[in-house]
Amino acid sequence: MVEIVKRAKALSVNPLKSSQTIGAALAFLGVARAIPMLHGSQGCTAFGKVFFVRHFREPIPLQTTAMDQVSTVMGAGDSVVEGLATICSKSSPAFIGIPTTGLSETQGADVRMAVKEFRAKHPEFITTEVVPVNTPDYTGCLETGFAKAVTEIIEKLVEAAPRAVDADRVNILSGAHLTPGDVEAVKDMVEMFGLRPVVIPDLSGSLDGHLPDNDFNPLTTGGVSVDDIRTAGAARATLVIGRHLDTAADGLKSITGVTDWRFDHLFGLDAVDAFVKTLTEISGRSVPARVKRQRAQLQDAMLDSHFMIGQTRLALAGDPEVIKMFADLGVSMGAEVVACVAPTRSPVLEDLPLDAVKIGDLEDLEKLAKDAGAELLIGNSHCVQSAARLGVPVLRAGFPQFDVLGGFRRTWMGYAGTRDALFEIANLMLSVEKGEVEPYASIYAQRPGEEDAHGHRSPSSHSGLRH
Repeated sequence: MVEIVKRAKALSVNPLKSSQTIGAALAFLGVARAIPMLHGSQGCTAFGKVFFVRHFREPIPLQTTAMDQVSTVMGAGDSVVEGLATICSKSSPAFIGIPTTGLSETQGADVRMAVKEFRAKHPEFITTEVVPVNTPDYTGCLETGFAKAVTEIIEKLVEAAPRAVDADRVNILSGAHLTPGDVEAVKDMVEMFGLRPVVIPDLSGSLDGHLPDNDFNPLTTGGVSVDDIRTAGAARATLVIGRHLDTAADGLKSITGVTDWRFDHLFGLDAVDAFVKTLTEISGRSVPARVKRQRAQLQDAMLDSHFMIGQTRLALAGDPEVIKMFADLGVSMGAEVVACVAPTRSPVLEDLPLDAVKIGDLEDLEKLAKDAGAELLIGNSHCVQSAARLGVPVLRAGFPQFDVLGGFRRTWMGYAGTRDALFEIANLMLSVEKGEVEPYASIYAQRPGEEDAHGHRSPSSHSGLRH
Protein backbone atom coordinates (compact mmCIF):
# COMPACT_ATOMS: atom_id res chain seq x y z
CA MET A 1 0.00 0.00 0.00
CA VAL A 2 1.38 3.37 -1.03
CA GLU A 3 1.79 5.89 1.78
CA ILE A 4 0.40 9.32 0.82
CA VAL A 5 2.42 11.89 2.78
CA LYS A 6 0.29 14.98 3.35
CA ARG A 7 1.48 18.52 2.83
CA ALA A 8 3.06 19.88 6.00
CA LYS A 9 3.94 23.42 4.88
CA ALA A 10 1.67 26.44 4.93
CA LEU A 11 2.78 27.59 1.48
CA SER A 12 4.43 26.41 -1.73
CA VAL A 13 8.07 27.45 -1.91
CA ASN A 14 8.68 26.31 -5.49
CA PRO A 15 5.24 25.54 -6.97
CA LEU A 16 4.74 22.41 -9.02
CA LYS A 17 1.10 22.42 -10.02
CA SER A 18 -0.84 24.13 -12.79
CA SER A 19 -4.32 25.25 -11.79
CA GLN A 20 -7.71 23.63 -12.34
CA THR A 21 -8.75 26.67 -14.37
CA ILE A 22 -5.97 26.04 -16.89
CA GLY A 23 -6.93 22.36 -17.06
CA ALA A 24 -10.57 23.18 -17.83
CA ALA A 25 -9.55 25.72 -20.47
CA LEU A 26 -7.30 23.08 -22.07
CA ALA A 27 -10.22 20.66 -22.34
CA PHE A 28 -12.44 23.34 -23.89
CA LEU A 29 -9.73 24.06 -26.48
CA GLY A 30 -10.28 20.54 -27.82
CA VAL A 31 -13.75 21.46 -29.13
CA ALA A 32 -14.18 22.85 -32.66
CA ARG A 33 -15.02 26.55 -33.12
CA ALA A 34 -14.80 27.09 -29.37
CA ILE A 35 -13.42 29.71 -27.03
CA PRO A 36 -12.92 29.49 -23.25
CA MET A 37 -13.96 32.56 -21.26
CA LEU A 38 -12.33 32.57 -17.82
CA HIS A 39 -14.52 34.09 -15.11
CA GLY A 40 -12.04 36.20 -13.20
CA SER A 41 -9.68 39.14 -13.52
CA GLN A 42 -7.69 39.98 -16.63
CA GLY A 43 -4.52 38.88 -14.85
CA CYS A 44 -5.89 35.36 -14.27
CA THR A 45 -6.48 34.91 -17.99
CA ALA A 46 -3.24 36.60 -19.07
CA PHE A 47 -1.20 34.36 -16.78
CA GLY A 48 -2.76 31.20 -18.22
CA LYS A 49 -2.47 32.44 -21.78
CA VAL A 50 1.26 33.03 -21.36
CA PHE A 51 1.79 29.41 -20.37
CA PHE A 52 -0.40 28.11 -23.21
CA VAL A 53 1.38 30.21 -25.84
CA ARG A 54 4.85 29.29 -24.57
CA HIS A 55 3.94 25.59 -24.39
CA PHE A 56 2.08 25.16 -27.70
CA ARG A 57 3.83 27.96 -29.65
CA GLU A 58 0.43 28.86 -31.11
CA PRO A 59 -2.06 31.73 -30.75
CA ILE A 60 -4.50 30.59 -28.06
CA PRO A 61 -8.11 31.89 -28.06
CA LEU A 62 -8.93 32.90 -24.48
CA GLN A 63 -11.36 35.51 -23.21
CA THR A 64 -12.11 36.89 -19.76
CA THR A 65 -14.98 38.47 -17.86
CA ALA A 66 -12.41 40.99 -16.55
CA MET A 67 -13.62 41.22 -12.96
CA ASP A 68 -12.46 44.39 -11.21
CA GLN A 69 -12.72 45.73 -7.67
CA VAL A 70 -16.35 46.81 -8.07
CA SER A 71 -17.65 43.60 -9.65
CA THR A 72 -15.71 41.52 -7.13
CA VAL A 73 -17.51 43.23 -4.25
CA MET A 74 -20.92 43.93 -5.78
CA GLY A 75 -21.29 40.79 -7.94
CA ALA A 76 -19.95 39.67 -11.30
CA GLY A 77 -22.99 38.03 -12.88
CA ASP A 78 -23.48 40.92 -15.29
CA SER A 79 -19.88 40.49 -16.49
CA VAL A 80 -20.65 36.93 -17.54
CA VAL A 81 -23.81 37.94 -19.41
CA GLU A 82 -22.11 40.85 -21.19
CA GLY A 83 -19.05 38.77 -22.03
CA LEU A 84 -21.10 35.95 -23.56
CA ALA A 85 -23.19 38.39 -25.59
CA THR A 86 -20.09 40.17 -26.92
CA ILE A 87 -18.34 36.96 -27.95
CA CYS A 88 -21.46 35.54 -29.62
CA SER A 89 -22.17 38.71 -31.58
CA LYS A 90 -18.60 39.20 -32.79
CA SER A 91 -17.33 35.65 -33.37
CA SER A 92 -20.39 33.34 -33.60
CA PRO A 93 -18.72 30.42 -31.79
CA ALA A 94 -20.25 26.95 -31.67
CA PHE A 95 -19.14 26.49 -28.06
CA ILE A 96 -18.10 28.65 -25.10
CA GLY A 97 -16.63 27.13 -21.94
CA ILE A 98 -16.61 29.16 -18.72
CA PRO A 99 -14.13 27.98 -16.09
CA THR A 100 -14.16 29.90 -12.82
CA THR A 101 -11.02 31.16 -11.09
CA GLY A 102 -9.96 31.60 -7.50
CA LEU A 103 -11.21 35.20 -7.53
CA SER A 104 -14.75 34.44 -8.72
CA GLU A 105 -15.00 31.38 -6.46
CA THR A 106 -13.90 33.39 -3.43
CA GLN A 107 -16.38 36.11 -4.36
CA GLY A 108 -19.11 33.46 -4.47
CA ALA A 109 -20.19 33.96 -8.07
CA ASP A 110 -23.02 31.72 -9.32
CA VAL A 111 -21.85 31.20 -12.89
CA ARG A 112 -24.69 28.82 -13.74
CA MET A 113 -27.27 31.39 -12.74
CA ALA A 114 -25.48 33.94 -14.91
CA VAL A 115 -25.70 31.58 -17.91
CA LYS A 116 -29.46 31.18 -17.33
CA GLU A 117 -29.78 34.96 -17.27
CA PHE A 118 -27.84 35.16 -20.53
CA ARG A 119 -30.21 32.66 -22.15
CA ALA A 120 -33.22 34.67 -21.00
CA LYS A 121 -31.86 37.99 -22.26
CA HIS A 122 -30.35 36.77 -25.53
CA PRO A 123 -32.43 34.00 -27.12
CA GLU A 124 -30.89 34.91 -30.49
CA PHE A 125 -27.70 33.09 -29.47
CA ILE A 126 -29.40 29.78 -28.72
CA THR A 127 -27.23 27.93 -31.26
CA THR A 128 -24.08 28.60 -29.22
CA GLU A 129 -23.53 25.98 -26.54
CA VAL A 130 -22.36 27.40 -23.19
CA VAL A 131 -20.82 25.12 -20.56
CA PRO A 132 -19.81 26.55 -17.15
CA VAL A 133 -17.58 24.65 -14.72
CA ASN A 134 -16.43 25.43 -11.19
CA THR A 135 -12.63 25.21 -11.07
CA PRO A 136 -11.18 27.18 -8.15
CA ASP A 137 -7.41 27.29 -8.60
CA TYR A 138 -6.70 26.99 -4.87
CA THR A 139 -7.65 23.30 -4.96
CA GLY A 140 -6.91 20.44 -7.37
CA CYS A 141 -4.57 20.71 -10.35
CA LEU A 142 -4.61 20.82 -14.15
CA GLU A 143 -5.72 17.20 -14.28
CA THR A 144 -8.76 17.65 -12.02
CA GLY A 145 -9.86 20.80 -13.86
CA PHE A 146 -9.58 18.99 -17.19
CA ALA A 147 -11.70 16.12 -15.85
CA LYS A 148 -14.37 18.49 -14.49
CA ALA A 149 -14.63 20.22 -17.87
CA VAL A 150 -15.01 16.92 -19.77
CA THR A 151 -17.70 15.82 -17.30
CA GLU A 152 -19.64 19.05 -17.81
CA ILE A 153 -19.31 18.81 -21.61
CA ILE A 154 -20.80 15.32 -21.57
CA GLU A 155 -23.61 16.13 -19.16
CA LYS A 156 -24.53 19.29 -21.07
CA LEU A 157 -24.24 18.16 -24.70
CA VAL A 158 -24.65 14.38 -25.06
CA GLU A 159 -28.15 13.41 -26.15
CA ALA A 160 -29.96 10.65 -24.30
CA ALA A 161 -32.32 9.85 -27.20
CA PRO A 162 -31.44 6.49 -28.79
CA ARG A 163 -29.87 6.63 -32.25
CA ALA A 164 -28.95 4.08 -34.85
CA VAL A 165 -25.59 2.58 -33.92
CA ASP A 166 -22.64 3.54 -36.11
CA ALA A 167 -20.84 0.21 -36.33
CA ASP A 168 -17.50 1.84 -37.06
CA ARG A 169 -17.56 4.66 -34.52
CA VAL A 170 -15.62 4.49 -31.25
CA ASN A 171 -15.70 7.25 -28.63
CA ILE A 172 -12.38 8.05 -26.97
CA LEU A 173 -12.25 10.09 -23.76
CA SER A 174 -8.64 11.32 -23.71
CA GLY A 175 -7.08 12.43 -20.44
CA ALA A 176 -5.03 15.51 -19.62
CA HIS A 177 -1.81 13.47 -19.72
CA LEU A 178 -2.20 12.83 -23.45
CA THR A 179 -0.40 15.32 -25.69
CA PRO A 180 -1.79 16.22 -29.14
CA GLY A 181 0.80 13.78 -30.52
CA ASP A 182 -0.50 11.06 -28.20
CA VAL A 183 -4.09 11.65 -29.30
CA GLU A 184 -3.06 11.44 -32.94
CA ALA A 185 -1.15 8.19 -32.31
CA VAL A 186 -4.15 6.65 -30.54
CA LYS A 187 -6.44 7.66 -33.39
CA ASP A 188 -4.05 6.10 -35.91
CA MET A 189 -4.00 2.84 -33.97
CA VAL A 190 -7.80 2.70 -33.77
CA GLU A 191 -8.12 3.43 -37.49
CA MET A 192 -5.77 0.53 -38.30
CA PHE A 193 -8.49 -1.77 -36.93
CA GLY A 194 -11.07 -0.32 -39.34
CA LEU A 195 -12.77 1.86 -36.69
CA ARG A 196 -13.60 5.58 -36.74
CA PRO A 197 -12.37 7.34 -33.57
CA VAL A 198 -14.18 10.37 -32.15
CA VAL A 199 -12.03 11.90 -29.41
CA ILE A 200 -13.55 14.05 -26.64
CA PRO A 201 -11.80 16.49 -26.36
CA ASP A 202 -9.62 16.27 -29.47
CA LEU A 203 -6.45 18.29 -28.90
CA SER A 204 -4.79 16.68 -31.93
CA GLY A 205 -7.07 18.67 -34.20
CA SER A 206 -6.82 22.04 -32.48
CA LEU A 207 -3.38 22.22 -30.84
CA ASP A 208 -1.25 20.09 -33.18
CA GLY A 209 0.83 22.91 -34.63
CA HIS A 210 -0.99 23.44 -37.93
CA LEU A 211 -1.10 26.68 -39.91
CA PRO A 212 -4.57 28.27 -40.33
CA ASP A 213 -5.85 29.20 -43.76
CA ASN A 214 -6.72 32.74 -42.72
CA ASP A 215 -4.59 35.33 -40.96
CA PHE A 216 -6.60 35.42 -37.73
CA ASN A 217 -9.26 33.24 -36.16
CA PRO A 218 -10.69 34.10 -32.73
CA LEU A 219 -11.92 30.51 -32.29
CA THR A 220 -10.29 27.08 -32.14
CA THR A 221 -9.38 25.51 -35.48
CA GLY A 222 -10.02 21.78 -35.48
CA GLY A 223 -11.11 19.68 -32.53
CA VAL A 224 -14.21 17.55 -31.98
CA SER A 225 -17.44 19.07 -33.28
CA VAL A 226 -20.39 19.80 -31.02
CA ASP A 227 -22.54 17.51 -33.17
CA ASP A 228 -20.12 14.60 -32.70
CA ILE A 229 -20.32 15.11 -28.96
CA ARG A 230 -24.12 15.16 -29.07
CA THR A 231 -24.24 11.85 -30.98
CA ALA A 232 -21.85 9.95 -28.70
CA GLY A 233 -24.66 7.49 -28.01
CA ALA A 234 -24.41 6.20 -31.57
CA ALA A 235 -20.94 4.77 -30.99
CA ARG A 236 -20.12 1.09 -30.89
CA ALA A 237 -17.92 1.44 -27.83
CA THR A 238 -16.11 3.98 -25.64
CA LEU A 239 -12.42 3.90 -24.73
CA VAL A 240 -11.41 5.91 -21.65
CA ILE A 241 -7.74 6.82 -21.20
CA GLY A 242 -7.04 8.25 -17.75
CA ARG A 243 -8.52 7.31 -14.40
CA HIS A 244 -9.29 10.96 -13.63
CA LEU A 245 -11.99 10.70 -16.33
CA ASP A 246 -13.91 7.98 -14.48
CA THR A 247 -16.66 10.40 -13.43
CA ALA A 248 -17.03 11.65 -17.01
CA ALA A 249 -17.06 8.05 -18.28
CA ASP A 250 -19.73 7.09 -15.73
CA GLY A 251 -21.85 10.01 -16.92
CA LEU A 252 -21.46 9.09 -20.58
CA LYS A 253 -22.33 5.46 -19.91
CA SER A 254 -25.42 6.36 -17.87
CA ILE A 255 -26.69 8.71 -20.60
CA THR A 256 -25.96 6.52 -23.64
CA GLY A 257 -25.63 2.96 -22.35
CA VAL A 258 -22.57 2.47 -24.57
CA THR A 259 -20.11 -0.11 -23.19
CA ASP A 260 -16.73 1.30 -22.23
CA TRP A 261 -13.20 0.03 -21.60
CA ARG A 262 -10.90 1.99 -19.29
CA PHE A 263 -7.12 2.40 -19.20
CA ASP A 264 -4.81 4.46 -16.99
CA HIS A 265 -2.44 5.07 -19.92
CA LEU A 266 -1.03 3.42 -23.05
CA PHE A 267 2.61 3.62 -22.00
CA GLY A 268 4.64 0.42 -21.76
CA LEU A 269 4.35 -3.04 -23.28
CA ASP A 270 1.66 -4.42 -20.96
CA ALA A 271 -0.55 -1.32 -21.18
CA VAL A 272 -0.47 -1.16 -24.98
CA ASP A 273 -1.02 -4.92 -25.25
CA ALA A 274 -4.23 -4.55 -23.22
CA PHE A 275 -5.39 -1.72 -25.49
CA VAL A 276 -4.66 -3.70 -28.68
CA LYS A 277 -6.49 -6.73 -27.30
CA THR A 278 -9.53 -4.53 -26.66
CA LEU A 279 -9.43 -3.18 -30.21
CA THR A 280 -9.44 -6.73 -31.58
CA GLU A 281 -12.51 -7.53 -29.47
CA ILE A 282 -14.37 -4.42 -30.59
CA SER A 283 -13.48 -4.65 -34.28
CA GLY A 284 -13.45 -8.41 -34.67
CA ARG A 285 -10.21 -8.09 -36.65
CA SER A 286 -6.78 -9.57 -36.12
CA VAL A 287 -3.83 -7.38 -35.16
CA PRO A 288 -2.46 -5.54 -38.24
CA ALA A 289 1.08 -6.34 -39.37
CA ARG A 290 2.16 -2.76 -38.74
CA VAL A 291 1.11 -2.97 -35.09
CA LYS A 292 2.95 -6.28 -34.69
CA ARG A 293 6.05 -4.69 -36.19
CA GLN A 294 5.88 -1.77 -33.76
CA ARG A 295 5.56 -4.19 -30.85
CA ALA A 296 8.65 -6.09 -31.98
CA GLN A 297 10.55 -2.80 -32.27
CA LEU A 298 9.57 -1.93 -28.70
CA GLN A 299 10.77 -5.30 -27.44
CA ASP A 300 14.09 -4.74 -29.18
CA ALA A 301 14.34 -1.27 -27.61
CA MET A 302 13.71 -2.79 -24.18
CA LEU A 303 16.66 -5.14 -24.70
CA ASP A 304 18.88 -2.33 -26.00
CA SER A 305 18.15 0.06 -23.12
CA HIS A 306 17.84 -2.16 -20.07
CA PHE A 307 21.54 -1.80 -19.13
CA MET A 308 21.09 1.99 -18.87
CA ILE A 309 17.63 2.08 -17.29
CA GLY A 310 17.82 -0.93 -14.98
CA GLN A 311 18.51 0.07 -11.33
CA THR A 312 18.34 3.77 -12.23
CA ARG A 313 17.08 5.84 -9.30
CA LEU A 314 14.21 8.02 -10.55
CA ALA A 315 12.63 11.17 -9.11
CA LEU A 316 9.14 11.97 -10.44
CA ALA A 317 7.15 15.21 -10.23
CA GLY A 318 3.86 16.04 -11.93
CA ASP A 319 0.12 15.44 -11.99
CA PRO A 320 -0.90 12.00 -10.69
CA GLU A 321 -1.56 10.41 -14.10
CA VAL A 322 1.81 11.56 -15.44
CA ILE A 323 3.51 10.07 -12.38
CA LYS A 324 1.59 6.81 -12.82
CA MET A 325 2.68 6.27 -16.43
CA PHE A 326 6.37 6.91 -15.77
CA ALA A 327 6.40 4.93 -12.53
CA ASP A 328 4.85 1.94 -14.29
CA LEU A 329 7.32 2.12 -17.17
CA GLY A 330 10.36 2.67 -14.96
CA VAL A 331 9.59 -0.21 -12.62
CA SER A 332 8.85 -2.52 -15.55
CA MET A 333 12.38 -1.79 -16.83
CA GLY A 334 14.02 -2.45 -13.48
CA ALA A 335 14.37 1.19 -12.37
CA GLU A 336 13.57 2.35 -8.84
CA VAL A 337 11.42 5.38 -7.99
CA VAL A 338 13.15 6.91 -4.96
CA ALA A 339 11.37 10.29 -4.86
CA CYS A 340 7.84 11.16 -5.97
CA VAL A 341 5.89 14.40 -5.51
CA ALA A 342 2.37 15.20 -6.73
CA PRO A 343 0.48 18.51 -6.35
CA THR A 344 -2.75 16.90 -5.13
CA ARG A 345 -4.23 13.57 -4.05
CA SER A 346 -5.80 11.20 -6.54
CA PRO A 347 -7.02 7.57 -6.39
CA VAL A 348 -4.46 6.63 -9.03
CA LEU A 349 -1.63 7.43 -6.60
CA GLU A 350 -2.70 4.53 -4.39
CA ASP A 351 -1.82 2.07 -7.15
CA LEU A 352 1.71 3.30 -7.79
CA PRO A 353 4.47 0.65 -7.70
CA LEU A 354 6.39 2.43 -4.92
CA ASP A 355 6.29 2.98 -1.18
CA ALA A 356 5.36 6.64 -0.72
CA VAL A 357 4.18 9.78 -2.52
CA LYS A 358 4.60 13.27 -1.14
CA ILE A 359 1.88 15.87 -1.73
CA GLY A 360 3.94 19.01 -2.11
CA ASP A 361 6.09 21.20 -4.33
CA LEU A 362 9.47 21.16 -6.04
CA GLU A 363 11.29 22.10 -2.83
CA ASP A 364 10.03 18.81 -1.37
CA LEU A 365 11.13 16.98 -4.51
CA GLU A 366 14.66 18.37 -4.34
CA LYS A 367 15.05 17.34 -0.73
CA LEU A 368 13.70 13.83 -1.30
CA ALA A 369 15.75 13.34 -4.47
CA LYS A 370 18.97 14.52 -2.81
CA ASP A 371 18.51 12.34 0.25
CA ALA A 372 17.69 9.28 -1.89
CA GLY A 373 20.48 9.79 -4.42
CA ALA A 374 18.24 10.19 -7.48
CA GLU A 375 19.97 9.83 -10.85
CA LEU A 376 17.24 11.13 -13.20
CA LEU A 377 14.44 13.63 -12.71
CA ILE A 378 11.21 13.46 -14.76
CA GLY A 379 8.91 16.49 -14.76
CA ASN A 380 7.88 19.66 -16.58
CA SER A 381 10.05 22.67 -17.40
CA HIS A 382 9.75 23.98 -13.84
CA CYS A 383 11.91 21.00 -12.82
CA VAL A 384 14.90 21.98 -14.98
CA GLN A 385 16.47 24.25 -12.36
CA SER A 386 15.84 21.65 -9.66
CA ALA A 387 17.68 19.06 -11.74
CA ALA A 388 20.58 21.46 -12.27
CA ARG A 389 20.92 21.99 -8.52
CA LEU A 390 20.80 18.23 -8.00
CA GLY A 391 23.35 17.67 -10.75
CA VAL A 392 21.22 15.09 -12.61
CA PRO A 393 19.69 15.00 -16.11
CA VAL A 394 16.00 15.82 -16.61
CA LEU A 395 13.37 14.30 -18.91
CA ARG A 396 10.70 16.90 -19.68
CA ALA A 397 7.16 15.56 -19.41
CA GLY A 398 3.83 17.16 -18.61
CA PHE A 399 2.65 20.78 -18.74
CA PRO A 400 4.16 23.33 -19.19
CA GLN A 401 7.26 22.88 -21.36
CA PHE A 402 8.37 26.40 -22.20
CA ASP A 403 12.13 25.98 -22.72
CA VAL A 404 12.03 23.47 -25.60
CA LEU A 405 10.34 23.19 -28.99
CA GLY A 406 8.02 20.29 -29.80
CA GLY A 407 7.37 19.20 -26.24
CA PHE A 408 3.68 20.02 -26.67
CA ARG A 409 3.20 17.15 -29.15
CA ARG A 410 5.79 14.69 -27.86
CA THR A 411 4.32 11.21 -28.42
CA TRP A 412 4.56 8.87 -25.43
CA MET A 413 1.61 6.52 -25.98
CA GLY A 414 1.62 3.33 -28.00
CA TYR A 415 4.41 0.92 -28.91
CA ALA A 416 6.32 3.52 -30.95
CA GLY A 417 5.96 6.23 -28.30
CA THR A 418 7.19 3.91 -25.55
CA ARG A 419 10.13 2.83 -27.71
CA ASP A 420 11.22 6.42 -28.29
CA ALA A 421 10.83 7.21 -24.58
CA LEU A 422 13.10 4.30 -23.64
CA PHE A 423 15.77 5.50 -26.06
CA GLU A 424 15.54 9.05 -24.70
CA ILE A 425 15.84 7.90 -21.07
CA ALA A 426 18.73 5.59 -21.96
CA ASN A 427 20.57 8.39 -23.77
CA LEU A 428 20.16 10.68 -20.77
CA MET A 429 21.73 8.02 -18.58
CA LEU A 430 24.54 7.51 -21.09
CA SER A 431 25.26 11.23 -20.80
CA VAL A 432 26.28 10.58 -17.19
CA GLU A 433 28.09 7.37 -18.15
CA LYS A 434 25.55 4.96 -16.67
CA GLY A 435 25.21 1.63 -18.42
CA GLU A 436 28.49 1.70 -20.30
CA VAL A 437 30.70 -1.38 -20.02
CA GLU A 438 34.02 -0.23 -18.59
CA PRO A 439 37.17 -1.52 -20.38
CA TYR A 440 38.73 -4.55 -18.71
CA ALA A 441 42.37 -4.24 -17.69
CA SER A 442 44.03 -7.64 -17.25
CA ILE A 443 46.12 -8.13 -14.12
CA TYR A 444 48.80 -9.67 -16.37
CA ALA A 445 49.06 -6.65 -18.61
CA GLN A 446 52.36 -4.74 -18.23
CA ARG A 447 52.11 -1.01 -18.28
CA PRO A 448 54.70 1.05 -20.23
CA GLY A 449 57.81 1.69 -18.12
CA GLU A 450 57.09 -1.05 -15.55
CA GLU A 451 59.46 -3.97 -14.78
CA ASP A 452 58.25 -7.54 -15.25
CA ALA A 453 58.96 -10.45 -12.89
CA HIS A 454 62.43 -10.93 -14.45
CA GLY A 455 63.46 -7.30 -14.01
CA HIS A 456 62.96 -6.40 -17.64
CA ARG A 457 61.51 -2.93 -18.18
CA SER A 458 58.84 -2.49 -20.87
CA PRO A 459 59.44 0.11 -23.58
CA SER A 460 58.51 3.63 -22.51
CA SER A 461 55.84 5.51 -24.42
CA HIS A 462 58.62 7.94 -25.42
CA SER A 463 61.06 5.27 -26.61
CA GLY A 464 60.48 5.91 -30.28
CA LEU A 465 60.83 9.68 -30.13
CA ARG A 466 63.89 11.77 -31.01
CA HIS A 467 64.78 14.82 -29.02
